[in-house]
Amino acid sequence: MPTALVTGATAGIGAAFARRLALARYDLVLVARGADRLSDTAAELADRWTVAVETIPADLSTAEGCAAVEARLADADRPVDMLVNNAGISLHRPFPRNTADDEERLLRLNVVAVMRLTHAALGVMTQRGRGAIVNVSSVAGFGSVMPGSTYPASKAWVTNFSDSVGQLARRHGVKVMALCPGFTHSEFHDNAGIDMGEMPAFLWLDADQVVAAGLRDLRRGKLVSVPTVRYKVASAALAHLPRAVLHRVPSMGGSRTRE
Repeated sequence: MPTALVTGATAGIGAAFARRLALARYDLVLVARGADRLSDTAAELADRWTVAVETIPADLSTAEGCAAVEARLADADRPVDMLVNNAGISLHRPFPRNTADDEERLLRLNVVAVMRLTHAALGVMTQRGRGAIVNVSSVAGFGSVMPGSTYPASKAWVTNFSDSVGQLARRHGVKVMALCPGFTHSEFHDNAGIDMGEMPAFLWLDADQVVAAGLRDLRRGKLVSVPTVRYKVASAALAHLPRAVLHRVPSMGGSRTRE
C-alpha cells in the first residue's frame, strides 16, 4: 500500500486528511507535538481502517523536530508517496505586541518546516518518478487581511513556493500543490482563545469538505487549490483589489493553529 505522511495530524484539516487517506488505503505516518493524542489518533485509525500507522512526536518549529521528520521522508527504503504539510500557527496578538521569538517560531513552523520537509520528500519522489506534496496554505495569503499579523505573509510564501516548486516537480512525475482554504471548523480557534462567534455561518467550511476538494484538485494537477466558489471569488478579489480598497475591508481576524 502507498504511504502518506501528515503533519498536524491530530485535529482539523490534518485529521481529515488522515481519515480520508486511510479510507483510500494509505498507510500513515502521523506527526504532531502531543505524543499521547498522537498515539490515540493512530490507534483509532489503525483499528477502523486496518492500515499501518506510524507516529513521530515532533515540534516542527524546532531543528530537532524537523530533522526527525526529514529523516523519515528521506528514507528511500520506506518511501512516502504523499506528504501533507499541514502544521502551522497564527499569533493572536499584533506584531508589535509579540516577541521576536514568537514571530520566529511562526516562521519556523509555517515557512521553514514546509520548505525543509518538501525538500526532503522531493529527493526520494523525483528519483522514483512519482509522488505528491500538499502544502496547506490559506486564502489569507492572497492579501494583507489581518492588520498587524505575519500569518498572511507566511501563507503567501507557502502558496508561491508550492506554485513554483510544483512547476518544476511535475517534470519528474511529482505533484506539488498549495491548498488554500478559508475559515474551517476546528478546535484551534478555541485553543488560541479567539472568539469567532460573530463570523457569518456561510463563511465556514468543513474540514472533510476542504480535504475532498483539495485531493480532487491534486488529481487534476492543479498547483493551487481554493475550495468552494465563494472562496475562489474571495481569493481573486484579495489578489486584484487595489490596496486602498482592500485595507477598508473588515479584517478576517482570527487565528489558526495546526500542530
